[in-house]
Amino acid sequence: MSSTQVISKVYRPSMNVGQLYARPYGSVAAPMPVGNVLELSLDTTEDVETQPNMTVLGGGVYAEVRRVKDVKIKIKLADLSVINLARSTLGTVAGVEAGVVADEPRTATLGGLIRLTHLAPTGLTLKKGATLAGATPVAAAGNFEVRPEGIYVLPNAVDLTGSDLLWASYSYGDYAVVEALTTKATELELTFGGLNEADGGNAVLVEIWRASQGITKSLALLASKGLGSLDVEGTVQMDPTKTGVGISKYYRTSMV
Repeated sequence: MSSTQVISKVYRPSMNVGQLYARPYGSVAAPMPVGNVLELSLDTTEDVETQPNMTVLGGGVYAEVRRVKDVKIKIKLADLSVINLARSTLGTVAGVEAGVVADEPRTATLGGLIRLTHLAPTGLTLKKGATLAGATPVAAAGNFEVRPEGIYVLPNAVDLTGSDLLWASYSYGDYAVVEALTTKATELELTFGGLNEADGGNAVLVEIWRASQGITKSLALLASKGLGSLDVEGTVQMDPTKTGVGISKYYRTSMV
């Protein structure tokens, strides 16, 4: 089929699947997949100026000018990866390497959680005593539970009181920390590689040269049913590096 035949093709129902890729705007790095995207759309808003027809009875529109006000991009992300979460919460990311903690000091609170410095402790041992030198071991049974978020002291702990000074030793694995609301909205170059299931699986490519990504409107931490997702929006902005007659500074679509 020639390109002329592709352009003149009338049968074009659409139901796309595919991958969305992103890289920072202006970067020469390879675009990276963002994972499963449940929804992806471009929504355009127009400013419409009209002039009434005052020359005849009944009125009507004498002239009209339409200008694009903005193009919004909407993305529903199914994969709450570290990078997606950071972009969607205006966050910065830090990696923490696995390690061992010896004798981290904490104070017991009956029925309360003792937060440790690191996440998901393993091999934890606990001692109590006013000084480390005189501290004695405390058995977990009947006294505390080790949880990913720290040490939960049982309300009726048999060997602990609410004023005991504790010393925790444990190991922890590699993990990442996302510090929310610590940076500005990122600008991305986005590539959608689609396959049109309603048109024989033909390829559809949409390249968005420059788009902001705003903060997610909601970050569900608990839900009684359904898998979590991130709903984010942004604005398609002009890319001044795109030049030439008939060349879009915003986005383009290629299809087979």
